[in-house]
Amino acid sequence: MLTGKQKRYLRSLAHHLDPIFQVGKGGVNDHLIRHIEEAIETRELLKVSVLNNSLEEAREIGPELAEKSGCELVQVIGKTIVLYKESKDHKTIELP
Repeated sequence: MLTGKQKRYLRSLAHHLDPIFQVGKGGVNDHLIRHIEEAIETRELLKVSVLNNSLEEAREIGPELAEKSGCELVQVIGKTIVLYKESKDHKTIELP
């Protein structure tokens, strides 16, 4: 579980990132989860955008993505979700 200070730090790092995954009409599926798990192992911090044609809201998708992929939900702002998971092999982010 992340503290408030850690979440603020991660939000500041994520500000300059571009979303690398999109959730659309198909919603959250196993294929998307698998790709997020692979990407978060090398990046540690990533953004996911929710498209306008999605049937669910970003506030509903964020916790679902975090739970299924084993990540920490850092932030849901608008249609953007920020996820974090400490990498085992490629650790680059030092949390305060």
